[in-house]
Amino acid sequence: MLDVRRLHLLRELDRRGTIAAVAEALTFTASAVSQQLGVLEREAGVPLLERSGRRVVLTPAGRTLVTHADAVLERLELAVSELAGARQGIGGPLRIGTFPSGGPAIVPAALAELALRHPALEPMVQEIDSARVSDGLRAGELDVALVHDYDFVPASPDTTVDQVPLLEEPMYLATGGAPAACPAARGDTLAQLLGPWAACPWITARDGTTGHAMAVRACQAAGFQPRIRHQVNDFRTVLALAAIGQGAGFVPEMATAHAPEGVVLTRLPLFRRSKVAFRAGGGTHPAIAAFVAAARTAVGATGGAFSCSDANDRRGGVRGPRAGWM
Repeated sequence: MLDVRRLHLLRELDRRGTIAAVAEALTFTASAVSQQLGVLEREAGVPLLERSGRRVVLTPAGRTLVTHADAVLERLELAVSELAGARQGIGGPLRIGTFPSGGPAIVPAALAELALRHPALEPMVQEIDSARVSDGLRAGELDVALVHDYDFVPASPDTTVDQVPLLEEPMYLATGGAPAACPAARGDTLAQLLGPWAACPWITARDGTTGHAMAVRACQAAGFQPRIRHQVNDFRTVLALAAIGQGAGFVPEMATAHAPEGVVLTRLPLFRRSKVAFRAGGGTHPAIAAFVAAARTAVGATGGAFSCSDANDRRGGVRGPRAGWM
């Protein structure tokens, strides 16, 4: 009989790549992980791992077993959800991950809604980059999380995580005005809107984040490689730096509600999509379903709070059409 806890270790090795990474994520020692994987091989009766230099990789049989492990662990998550639904009331801890701009814009309103409807629930929030959410969910560090993806950086397929849509919002170019010796942008294509800024410094998120990849790929799609001067993940800092002429940057509509004086926002044909993510099979868990409902209520309650009026307003301030809510 295959042990489900060892199947979980094998799946984590497939996702994380090294025994050391698995051990760190699941708070085991590397030797304990190796020992348990060795026991799993004996249970399976076939080699599941093989050495490749200093790394351990899965054999074809090991990869096949990971596919079955995904299905087994999803069914277990579904079983936990159904058992939780049989209990009276919703309570206990709920570990929530959020990307930085989702913190002030969505999370407080969602938690207020949860407190009103489910006072026995104990939400615990931690900020996390969307790229790390899948690992956090599988490791049990998170129960549910706000995540996002961008045009040019679609989310990677992940059979261990389910997602439901929350909202879609346009991206804006944040600048301090027209670049020196360049006319104001004309037209509505990415190349026309970003082209005048090709030779100017840029402000992006830190390397390795989806925001950084989106910025670089959007500029490349417009026909140039951005010259990156600043790397910051906080959109408020991006807006502040852009307002004083330190470069051009990308911000989602959600971040423009409190744009500083002097920043110019130009709507782009580029979108960010926010979603709620949870372990595959966990969507029917009462606490997770309650958070999804609360997050959607929070988004709906903002009304036009994230809205902007003229699609190419260069006067500074926050203007432009309303985002499309999902």
